[in-house]
Amino acid sequence: MQSADIVKEHNPLALSPTPALCDRRVSQVPDDFAKRFTLALKALSMSRGRLALEMGVDKSLVGRWASGSVRPSAYNLERLTRFLAEKRPGLTLLDWDRSLPEFATLFGVDAAVAARTKSGSGLSGALQDMVRNAVDSHLTAYEGFWRTTQASVFQPGCFCQQHGIIRIEDDELRFELGADGIRYGGSMSPVEGQVFAIASDSVRHVPSFLILNVVPMPKIVLMDGLLIAACSSLRIPTAYSIIFERVGDLSRDRAADDAYATALMQRPEFVEDDDVAEVVRQHLLRDFGPKAASEGGEMMLSAPLTPRLAQIMALSRAA
Repeated sequence: MQSADIVKEHNPLALSPTPALCDRRVSQVPDDFAKRFTLALKALSMSRGRLALEMGVDKSLVGRWASGSVRPSAYNLERLTRFLAEKRPGLTLLDWDRSLPEFATLFGVDAAVAARTKSGSGLSGALQDMVRNAVDSHLTAYEGFWRTTQASVFQPGCFCQQHGIIRIEDDELRFELGADGIRYGGSMSPVEGQVFAIASDSVRHVPSFLILNVVPMPKIVLMDGLLIAACSSLRIPTAYSIIFERVGDLSRDRAADDAYATALMQRPEFVEDDDVAEVVRQHLLRDFGPKAASEGGEMMLSAPLTPRLAQIMALSRAA
């Protein structure tokens, strides 16, 4: 087996990458192991992080099992089966070869539910690996209460803000923001100094996409980038600049944090122009296009890291 075909796991017992101890990348032949594995975790109400901790393997490796990009080696499959059998007596290695509905029955899950179980988010295995490796050690830096500011799409010349929370849920970075009874939220994936996010709103349930720059610090306090959404009643795709500013830290009391986030999301969405600092206004409403480019500006709407971000960050700290 070539070294490119195996993934070395972070296991103190595995001192060398021998085939017996290394997990293999899945071939082009369809394999439902990931679906069975994901179903077992959900049936036992167990997170990937907890399984990794109790088994003594790296969380990113467990993520690869769940995504389907890597299948456990014979050694790890035996360990995994023995571990799960302590919680679901009777489970054996042979059970991994059962059909998904039969496997679900072993865990007391309805076959119809099992049929809907997905092994991943629809991303390719390579992209899932990249995202997961970037996310694992940085999630806690983003947790907190946040405020977004952007120019209003529906009321030109005005600005709007949403408030909400970002925190870790089931080994993922999740966020919820809102104002005046409107809510939108989704998942965030930090990748090499940027954050990629997919969200949907509570009214029209239309997805939107964010790509944000991050000012790297032990605790993230500012994110800036572009939001792409079908905003109008005709669902015309629109891109506009947006700023995320940290406005508080979590207390680690979930009920208290939920209550505070709910209170924040009751605040009005539209804000007076005077309430938005001039440096923020310039950053969000900068010119672009052929005329702007001819004068040394931007040809396309983009979100480069600029000196303005330092000023904006200073303003957010002073608020």
